Amino acid sequence: MFAHPAHLLAMGFGSGLPRWAPGTVGTLWGWAAYLIMQHWLSTAAIGWLILVSLPVGWWACTVTARRLGVADPSCVVWDEIVAFWLILWLVMPAGLLAQAIAFALFRYFDAAKPGPVAWADQLFKQRDTQPEAMRWAAAGFGILFDDLVAAFCALLVIAAWRTWF
Repeated sequence: MFAHPAHLLAMGFGSGLPRWAPGTVGTLWGWAAYLIMQHWLSTAAIGWLILVSLPVGWWACTVTARRLGVADPSCVVWDEIVAFWLILWLVMPAGLLAQAIAFALFRYFDAAKPGPVAWADQLFKQRDTQPEAMRWAAAGFGILFDDLVAAFCALLVIAAWRTWF
């Protein structure tokens, strides 16, 4: 993790290292980090941080995946972190229950990959490709893209809920 700064970021500062549910642990880390950021940064500053985190995360995910020789390593959780930051940024202010529901919805869409999330997951994934033939920039983008689609799906459910109830 400390071999390159990209690894530290891509692995969510260590939150992607647990053997069990690294994506969930990474999302929880992102949730905690967001709540802490709220105390020091304005909503606009958090929005800018998320915007900057996307291309930087793409780079970090690409470098780490290439180094590990895997198109989408489970220890890479920056995608979960920045996608959940986006959800929280758009739903806040929200109580703890609403945040927990947003968390559960995001984890459902990210893990189960229904409909559009499965499409996004397959779009940039290069299955059965030898590491030397892998298009690593596409793999790095794919790592982020399916989580952003999962975030969008979670936000659609939240928006529908707020509209109807």
